[in-house]
Amino acid sequence: MINLTNCLVLGGIIFAVGTFGVLTRRNAIGILISIEVMLAAVNLNLIAFNRFAEEGSLSGQIFSIFVMTVAAAEAAIGLALVLALYRSARAIYADRFSLLKW
Repeated sequence: MINLTNCLVLGGIIFAVGTFGVLTRRNAIGILISIEVMLAAVNLNLIAFNRFAEEGSLSGQIFSIFVMTVAAAEAAIGLALVLALYRSARAIYADRFSLLKW
């Protein structure tokens, strides 16, 4: 039987994997994918709280849809930034981008 603790532990593990990916990746596309993994973990926790805490409410699912919308916008804008930086610097390593600093 799956309970709230199991879902939250799984969400925490997935979030930790995403955080590890953000902190250790040098590739900008890998960083964006890791952020998407973190947002998926947040969605899992929102839906788990909705399922186990409030039986008749849809608030967790609605927040999850908002998170997915923000994730789609983040992916589109992030990919556009990576492509623009690649065209100017010919590299997609995040530590080589000093172009965004003032």
